[in-house]
Amino acid sequence: MQALLGVLFHSLGGVAAGSFYMPYNKVKGWAWESYWMVGGLMSWLVVPPIAAWLTVPGFTEIIADASGSLLFFTYVMGLLWGVGGLSYGLGIRYLGMSLGNSVVLGFCAAFGALVPPIYYNLVPSEGKVTFTEMLASTGGQVVLLGVVVCILGIAVCGKAGMLKEKQLSDAEKKKTVVEFNLVKGLVVAILSGILSAFFNFGIESGKPLAEAAIAAGHDSLFANNVTFVVILWGGLTTNLVWTILLSLKNKSYTDFVNTDSPIAKNMAFAALAGFIWFLQFFFYGMGESKLGNGASSWILHMSTIILTANLWGIYRKEWKGVAKKTKMTIIAGIGVILLSVVLVGIGNSI
Repeated sequence: MQALLGVLFHSLGGVAAGSFYMPYNKVKGWAWESYWMVGGLMSWLVVPPIAAWLTVPGFTEIIADASGSLLFFTYVMGLLWGVGGLSYGLGIRYLGMSLGNSVVLGFCAAFGALVPPIYYNLVPSEGKVTFTEMLASTGGQVVLLGVVVCILGIAVCGKAGMLKEKQLSDAEKKKTVVEFNLVKGLVVAILSGILSAFFNFGIESGKPLAEAAIAAGHDSLFANNVTFVVILWGGLTTNLVWTILLSLKNKSYTDFVNTDSPIAKNMAFAALAGFIWFLQFFFYGMGESKLGNGASSWILHMSTIILTANLWGIYRKEWKGVAKKTKMTIIAGIGVILLSVVLVGIGNSI
């Protein structure tokens, strides 16, 4: 039952994460850095402490009582994840929802799922599953097979993107993805995928915060909300510094007072996108409390995001005008990623 609940919460988080970019498409007349700043402030500064306060009253005391080194390393993991979050936006900008999410989150899934157990092989920690232990157990082997299958699915989606690049003219590409650029997009997306995995490492380094919340009598289902506050401080720092610099460089800070654009609507849609983005962490934290922060949790979460984002991309007709072979390739890639989710679920239940 707990495993089933965990999968459900992961799926809800994945759907939220895969859908968060849609409100940004409703923003009109603003530079990227303007709406990204508003969304970031909502998802990394405003909503996390509210969620923590509602579910873990007294979370500020838990953070205040934690050691400086614990908070520092958790914050740094968030800082590095924040760089991944920045480049994620650029990856989607250059590749579109379907291909961009497949590459970014595929790398994030594989890297985030495999590095922690490998790390615990080198630095053993009580209660943590090592890569060797995964290899030695049937369930662990099936989970690792799911990771490999997920990477294969990413490769298939990438192949679909390359076919699209060859088949469509520049004008046709820009009808669905205004700034489509395969090479630039792939470089940014791979970087983003690797750095975005640091969110998973942040959960690991900040685990004592969640444990302290449980020890204080709070529901374990929401204990990760305390850790998220610190991780997201790091993400906020990276994103806020970069968007402010861009805003000053491009003089796009005038977006916030430019009456030629729908300022109120833009603020509302950007804030909504930020709120939806936070929901992925909220539900992921609930799922992780049931399944644990192993390879299975991370790959389930990332795979669901990839699936949702690809469905959004199909809905937005990002593959309109390509040959049937290309459409079948992206569908096959989604199918392979779905298979990886099933394999990880089976492995986790064994």
